[in-house]
Amino acid sequence: MFDKILIANRGEIACRVIDTCRRMGVTTVAVFSDADRAARHVQMADQAVHLGGPAPADSYLRGDAIIAAAMATGAQAIHPGYGFLSENPDFVDQVQAAGLVFIGPSGDAIRAMGLKDAAKALMEKAGVPVVPGYHGADQEADHLARMADEIGYPVLVKAVAGGGGKGMRRVDDPADFAQALDSARSEARTAFGNPDVLIEKYVLQPRHIEVQVFGDGKRAVHLFERDCSLQRRHQKVIEEAPAPGMTAEMRQAMGDAAVRAAEAIGYSGAGTIEFIVDGSDGLRPDRFWFMEMNTRLQVEHPVTEAITGIDLVEWQLRVASGEDLPARQQDLTINGHAFEARLYAEDVPAGFLPATGRLAHLGFPASARIETGVRQGDVISPWYDPMIAKVVTWGQTRAVALRSLESALVDTDVAGSVTNLDFLIALTRHDGFSAGQVDTGLIGRDLDALTAPGDDDGASVALAVIGLAGLADPDTQGGMTLWQPLRRTIAWDGGQAVLEVMGPGHARVTLDDRIHDVRWQGDRWWVDGDLCRQRIIHHDAGVSVFGRGTVHLKPVDPLDRAGADDGGDGLTRSPMPGLVKAIHVTQGQQVRAGDRLCVLEAMKMEHSLLASRDGTVAEVLAAQGDQVEAGAALIRLDEVPE
Repeated sequence: MFDKILIANRGEIACRVIDTCRRMGVTTVAVFSDADRAARHVQMADQAVHLGGPAPADSYLRGDAIIAAAMATGAQAIHPGYGFLSENPDFVDQVQAAGLVFIGPSGDAIRAMGLKDAAKALMEKAGVPVVPGYHGADQEADHLARMADEIGYPVLVKAVAGGGGKGMRRVDDPADFAQALDSARSEARTAFGNPDVLIEKYVLQPRHIEVQVFGDGKRAVHLFERDCSLQRRHQKVIEEAPAPGMTAEMRQAMGDAAVRAAEAIGYSGAGTIEFIVDGSDGLRPDRFWFMEMNTRLQVEHPVTEAITGIDLVEWQLRVASGEDLPARQQDLTINGHAFEARLYAEDVPAGFLPATGRLAHLGFPASARIETGVRQGDVISPWYDPMIAKVVTWGQTRAVALRSLESALVDTDVAGSVTNLDFLIALTRHDGFSAGQVDTGLIGRDLDALTAPGDDDGASVALAVIGLAGLADPDTQGGMTLWQPLRRTIAWDGGQAVLEVMGPGHARVTLDDRIHDVRWQGDRWWVDGDLCRQRIIHHDAGVSVFGRGTVHLKPVDPLDRAGADDGGDGLTRSPMPGLVKAIHVTQGQQVRAGDRLCVLEAMKMEHSLLASRDGTVAEVLAAQGDQVEAGAALIRLDEVPE
């Protein structure tokens, strides 16, 4: 076993690896960028080495600097985590050439699976079923369009070097193919340095089921399946293991296929074989097809650990240090059910746009396994993925595990940045998902209902007003002035209310002409006669109420009108910090509502900004290549003269 390893990553995966290393007595070395100097993974590791600037290209993608750090600190091996250099075969070769061990597969194995077209050909040869499609070398647009016609619409345009939903576009109509192809290629070139694509048949009722495999270079086993069908724009949202509705026959067929795939390339370490499954007629052994192999540990690996009782990072270290596989296939069993929800800093009402901000308050329940790379007070940076945490729950049955997930999410507190927390809670309460009726289109079909504002009757806001007034302290006794109620206006960013303190532990809050009667004793609250099991939290960004429809109120000076925006200035503003990837209009050009004005690249994704109304481009205020902040004006439109 290694004495010391370097972790070539950041965030929750670096912290996750450190946890296992601590238990095994292995010393760890962290690496960090300027943006991560005080990050949680840096504080947890035994040593830490600075790599460079905040951009990944200046830090976490600098293979030479990472190898030099490992050599200088006496590390014997490098764990890549996932993302960054984890699936870069040239980096693997460089690590081994330096006399170090790469904790993962060989460079040749990564190369074999790195390009989706070549991987599919290899899998066909190994007897693994693959999705109908075109995986050839001819990348001419006209040829790809003809292939799409032959396959039959809808089709999926997918980057051959892709992953994480990047460089992927669904096309339902031949008329939209050219634009979708250009967009996929552009995103793929930025994300992976390779614009080539493949074309696949799009399965209309698809389920995304993947199989965890583990090999030692000679043989492989599978650790059963995970269902990752609950997705938003090809990004996984909630994962679970095992897959709902799975039969013994189907599990055997998928597991055998996954092991054949791993053994065909002499795979060593943890990997995932991803399958697309036609769920229109239940789970049938003749209705699943290979999509791709991820030659690394997956973000959702904790659900597999929860149902098998196996620490996959420990297995990685043991096999990389020269041990054989720690278990045989017949030794592996499933116990219970597990879910993982990905908690992100993102603006759901604005279309799930990545968000930034300082985490003024952060609290997690003790009932769940929490995988996180941040702490209260940390900043969600525009430079990296905006994940806050993974919330993992286990239960003896699927129903118990899902209710545990709902409860854990309700008991999770985040303030200082917008998040997808309420959206995740809504998913746990979705009737179809609760019944195990999942496919990759579920979120898209029910998006309006899942993102609709809650039915809160004002109770949460009334409690937040009590908090802003400084009455949420359990020791507060209220106030009285000569037998008259103490009355004042409480203002916050976006609204105001009238507060009347009626006596000790009793107040009235008037919101939009509705009066809420609030009473409290210690940390117990009643609103309009109902006991409210909610938490009022003060922090330096204001007051938050958690537990039943999250509410955040930020106090404002009612005399301060600086920065007010009436919304009628015709400006298209950047919704987040990012890079201006392309400008599609020029001064004087007439546009119609919905026309694409520019493309912003942020947090590894491209976002098209569209005209909100008809107009004439009065000014182009940004240029291609500009790095802009959230709220920066990019395009100004004048109204079209009547």
